Amino acid sequence: MGDPFLRTRFVLPARPATFLQRQRLVRHLDQALRTPLTLVNGAAGAGKTLLVADWAAGREEPVAWLTVEPGDRRPGVFWAYVLQALRSRGVPASGTVGFPADPSRVDGRLLAALAAELSGRDEPVVVVLDEYDRVTAPEIAEQLEFVLHHAGQGMRLILVTRTEPLLPLHRYRAAGRLTEIRAAELAFTPEEAVALLELHGLALPVPAGRALVDRTRGWAAGLRLCALAARESADPEIYLKEFEADRSAVADFLLAEVLLRQPEETQDLLLRVSVLERFCPDLANALSGRTDAERLLVGLHRANAFVEDLGHSWYRLHPLFGEILRAHLRVRLPGLEPELHRRAARWLRSSGFLPESLVHGAAAGDWGFTAGALVDDLAIGQLFTGLRSEDLDQLFSRMGPEAASPAAHLVRAARDLARCDLDHGLAHLHHAEEGLNADVPDASEVAAALLSCALLEALAARLTGSPVRAERAARAAGELREEVPAHLLARHPELTALLLTHLGSTRLWAGRFEDARAALTTVAGTPGDASTVLPREEAMGHLALIDYLNGWPGRAERKALAAVSEAERFSLPPPCGSGVVRLVLAAVAVDRDELGRAQALLDETDRLRRATQDPVTAAGRAIVAARLQLLRGHAGAAVEAADPAVSAAMTSPWAASHEALVASAAHLAEGRPEKAAEALRDVSVDQPACAVEAARIQLAAGRPGAAMDLLDGVHAGGRTGPAVTVRAALVRARAAQQAGDTATARRLVGHALLDARRERLRRPFLDALPWIRPLLATAPLHDLAAGWLTSGPVPRDAPPRPEARPSPLVAAELSGRERDVLERLARMMSTEEIAADLYVSVNTVKTHLKSVYRKLAVNRRGDAVRRARDLGLL
Repeated sequence: MGDPFLRTRFVLPARPATFLQRQRLVRHLDQALRTPLTLVNGAAGAGKTLLVADWAAGREEPVAWLTVEPGDRRPGVFWAYVLQALRSRGVPASGTVGFPADPSRVDGRLLAALAAELSGRDEPVVVVLDEYDRVTAPEIAEQLEFVLHHAGQGMRLILVTRTEPLLPLHRYRAAGRLTEIRAAELAFTPEEAVALLELHGLALPVPAGRALVDRTRGWAAGLRLCALAARESADPEIYLKEFEADRSAVADFLLAEVLLRQPEETQDLLLRVSVLERFCPDLANALSGRTDAERLLVGLHRANAFVEDLGHSWYRLHPLFGEILRAHLRVRLPGLEPELHRRAARWLRSSGFLPESLVHGAAAGDWGFTAGALVDDLAIGQLFTGLRSEDLDQLFSRMGPEAASPAAHLVRAARDLARCDLDHGLAHLHHAEEGLNADVPDASEVAAALLSCALLEALAARLTGSPVRAERAARAAGELREEVPAHLLARHPELTALLLTHLGSTRLWAGRFEDARAALTTVAGTPGDASTVLPREEAMGHLALIDYLNGWPGRAERKALAAVSEAERFSLPPPCGSGVVRLVLAAVAVDRDELGRAQALLDETDRLRRATQDPVTAAGRAIVAARLQLLRGHAGAAVEAADPAVSAAMTSPWAASHEALVASAAHLAEGRPEKAAEALRDVSVDQPACAVEAARIQLAAGRPGAAMDLLDGVHAGGRTGPAVTVRAALVRARAAQQAGDTATARRLVGHALLDARRERLRRPFLDALPWIRPLLATAPLHDLAAGWLTSGPVPRDAPPRPEARPSPLVAAELSGRERDVLERLARMMSTEEIAADLYVSVNTVKTHLKSVYRKLAVNRRGDAVRRARDLGLL
């Protein structure tokens, strides 16, 4: 045809000195020769060409290479170059095939001759067509498929392309005659990224490499461009972590190679959807005013134009591409971004995507809409449920004082009450209620908002220890539920669960244990949905506390551990909730004389904001802390610790009784029996556990008559557990021994040992030293105490003894991965080193460490290793 062949199109592209050979992909290409067709498909800069060129250069047999050019769209030109690429490798051997005579067409006899020549070969010839996406003529694709099919075993075709080729891939795929290497496999792994950076003279730890891969999606060109820029930076690691994509060579590459290659209408669509984390065609139409976004998005994805298909017609942009497009949007269409967020928020709200709607409403600065969407959807409870509460709190932290709608005040009240800021929370709640009740012709229009008010009223009642207020809020909520659409209530079970938890906690504070149990049992029995996991955990913890206060430590522990397991199942960060679960476990640990474990659990609750504000939790913490101080011989500190220091609308009978018991025991320990007896006047006989402990103190103060009166006034029933009966039996045994009735004393101690052994209750017997020691030395009491009690008791004035090995706080056994982390912890490896060694993220290691600490009841690494060795886990 008179035009010379451009020989550079038949030459393997040169690999730069910093090229990284990735053996996993080389092996895949070697295996690809088992199939006639191989597709290497990826976006611009994915490393396709250099990968295949490096592989071809390493093969012993020659590879026919052709880089396709835009002019090859004419069949005659395309096949002339293909034939020349083959001849440059000695194929075909005969001269019967010839050349095309017309640039615009190819004779069928030529293609048949070529196929026949190839099919007769002993060894197949490998043909690589690079940049094959430039071939857009269906006629050429049909001709290529004809030759490939009839060449049989004589040809192996490798297509390197950005787009899907016009070939019947489905037939090749179904027949097992196609090998595919696509974007997911072309992406660099963190280890490969680190190795690539090393070739550029940069040393980066694997965790940092993983973060870079997450941001670039392992895109080869992005990694190389970042590496080149980082070499010029004073701190390469910081640069790679924080570089601004829109101000880098990456931006130049993506704008030139991707955005500017698109038609104007497609560029506009890409710029508009760049404000979205994900998008579907209808949402893209809403932002662009178009009706054909689906066609454009499908085309962009097929063209590997950095638009990723998430399935079900949802897409997202490559992270770097999205960053660059947003920066370009602000330059090309200044001021449009807030409006795009506003349109997105309204479309997402109407389509039922509340979380994303809130994000875009906040980004638009439209706080009236954003707060209203949360409240109208009945989703305000999500500020308290643990799973999304932190994200929502952070999102609404940007809401300024100019937002003055009732919904905005409700959100502010919820955020303040979640932080136990009663003054500000109640003020905002009052403003919200005023706004909702003013000039509203139909209460059903604001039923969801009023029901949200009832939830916050119940929480305020809980925090202020006000059962009257809590019952009023519960009644109001019951009436409002009839006016709220059923689908909203079904979508947000957390609201009812939270309200009943607050009601149950307030009833518990008032000493109405059975009424509290009724509300809390309803919550604990709520179906195991993630949205209700926190109220379920808290309800189970409160039920455990009721069991403990009624003298059932074993039941209390089982409920508490079940609550811990429930929270762990949904990956709530430990400790979570109000902390009542761990306080129950700490109280049980004190009864079992596992004081170190009790202290560790107590320390965990100190990290919870609500532990010091919630009256029930504060009182529980005060009880455990005071008992620990008493056992350490610090009477004054015990009295100080016994005061929960919370402001409540009413005095809790059980909290006041326990506080009085501590004061009385402190007076007795300091040799003031009269004051000890006087302090017991505030102990309620309606609390069996308190009455029995008061009887013990009265007896120790030399008042056996008062002690027996208290015991006789205790109404023993099915609700009273072994912790009460054991202590009552020991008080009666001591009184009998003082009266000279040793046989009765021995019999009562025997009954106490039988009940206590099942619960491992050591503390009542240790408190009975030294008078009980001679009895325990006699048969059969010695046998009843052996192995769980008699190995430990010592006089109070004896030197401290090593604590008996406590049963670990393990809601479930350590998982295999948790054991892996623990073993590396024992080898003094850092969190980053553990992550690199296990090929997981640093955050994953931290999550495992938190779980290990919780299960071993420790707070520090060294303590975890020591406890694990004590328990035989290492």
